Amino acid sequence: MNLKGLTYNTRRERLILPEYGRQVQSLVDYCMTIADRGQRQCCAEAIVKIMDRMYPADRDNKDHVHKLWDNLARMSGFKLDVDYPFNIDDARRITQKPQPMAYPMTRIPVRHYGNMMFKMFDKLKSMEPGRERDELTALVANQMKRDLIMWGHGPSDDEKVASDLARFTDGRIQLDLGTFKFERMNEKSLQPAAQQGNGKKKKK
Repeated sequence: MNLKGLTYNTRRERLILPEYGRQVQSLVDYCMTIADRGQRQCCAEAIVKIMDRMYPADRDNKDHVHKLWDNLARMSGFKLDVDYPFNIDDARRITQKPQPMAYPMTRIPVRHYGNMMFKMFDKLKSMEPGRERDELTALVANQMKRDLIMWGHGPSDDEKVASDLARFTDGRIQLDLGTFKFERMNEKSLQPAAQQGNGKKKKK
């Protein structure tokens, strides 16, 4: 339906700070068009007073007025040329987009074990035989078995874990399956949800 003279907000320019409404934004836009600097300054101060009356409960905050001037600058896209009573550099920094974070692109031989596990393999290679290495070996071996079950990459049998552990530690760790005992695992609960099913029978 298209009614003459009726404009939907979805067709209007997006508000920078919606909490102040479109009328205040229109006042800010008008303020930027005033050529005389003195009149423009008076208009800016009047807008700040209007914004202040909209949120009287915030007046107890010591930086309340500073925030209002920051918001005025933001609503103008930092294009309003007036004498600000406060430094608005912090508001400018807040609106800047952060630099994209570098994504770690570490290449590992098999992805289902994950980068953390390969760090553990490297640690095991550098450790001397003893109780500490045996304890870490047990933790790593059990996690490897969980990973195989969860991600469904090949068989999850004990021989596979022992073989991979020896392979990725350059033969330093040889798991003796005759004496090593894996933790009891509920393979069904570790499988991805798509493979588990809901386990409910359909009622006839």
